[in-house]
Amino acid sequence: MTEETMKFRLRYVVEDTDRHGNVRLYYRRHGRKVRLRGPTGSPEFLTDYRRAAAGPKEPKSTTKRTGRVKPDTFHWLCTQYYKSSMWAGLDPKTQKTRRAILERFALHNGNGDKPFRMMLARHIRKRRDEMMATPEAANSMVKVLRQLFRFAVTYDLADTNPAKDVELLKSNPDGYHSWTLSEIEKFEETHPEGSTARLALALALYTGQRRSDLVLFGKQHVQKGWLVFTQQKGKGRNPVRLEIPIVPELDRIIEASETGDLAFLVNAYGRPFTNAGFGNRFRKWCDDAGLKHCSVHGLRKAAAARLAELGCTEFEIMAITGHQTSKEVTRYTKAASQKVRAQAASQKMRAGQS
Repeated sequence: MTEETMKFRLRYVVEDTDRHGNVRLYYRRHGRKVRLRGPTGSPEFLTDYRRAAAGPKEPKSTTKRTGRVKPDTFHWLCTQYYKSSMWAGLDPKTQKTRRAILERFALHNGNGDKPFRMMLARHIRKRRDEMMATPEAANSMVKVLRQLFRFAVTYDLADTNPAKDVELLKSNPDGYHSWTLSEIEKFEETHPEGSTARLALALALYTGQRRSDLVLFGKQHVQKGWLVFTQQKGKGRNPVRLEIPIVPELDRIIEASETGDLAFLVNAYGRPFTNAGFGNRFRKWCDDAGLKHCSVHGLRKAAAARLAELGCTEFEIMAITGHQTSKEVTRYTKAASQKVRAQAASQKMRAGQS
């Protein structure tokens, strides 16, 4: 293959990994994303690439609905919310999540074209009950509607917040499954030292960070044996800067692994993972180890529980995880803290009997 063809092949081509770990090729430019047949460099790939580079034959309309949004409808309220400073102050990831929830609610039963001031708590409660099979999703919808109508009340567009009176559904109080020691060992047996999977496990377990931070960690964050970084969550509104010591076990695994230049974790093509791509790949690593109910976020919880079992205080744990309040840390470490207190009580009992 000539050098000219190589340049032609690689320009604007990106790889995404689906939830099954399959790498898919896309042509992405100016916000447009077109699927390409693989493998890279094949005749099918070059044919698809040329078609994608040429662009669509006819420009597509950028509006989903004809005409302007009717004033005072739920759709209209959403558009006003998107223009507000309350919306601008949110992280891009939060904006994307909330917009998706609001759009789904608007599409359901024609809610988008209904007068938003006529919406009552019973209307939201009915939709919540229809989503009982997925309580977390139902609760997320209620929470987002609370924020939307809080905006409406604040800007004098509505007198009341109907979503505020809608109760949240009971969900799993323990949240994500926290990895046990045997599960960690099982993962390690499946994925040996030197593998990207083992490096990912060590980074998550010994730093206690979210996957959005794990995929960005690299040599540039290491300063005299410490990881120095700003957490991605809330970075634009309430940045949290952390300095975490790199424990010897993590340092050893990093040294034994093949890493990228600016990211420790890289995919099969030597490129840093995206947040979603890493989540999909880690899901496959867990499935390969027979850990269907384990997740990368569960390692964050396990890291906090480990610190609690070592006798660390909530504030000491927060200094590692970056939580700003002790509420979530308490939920993460409830069982571990109980074990530590029980052991201390037992020691006092034995001392009193001697």
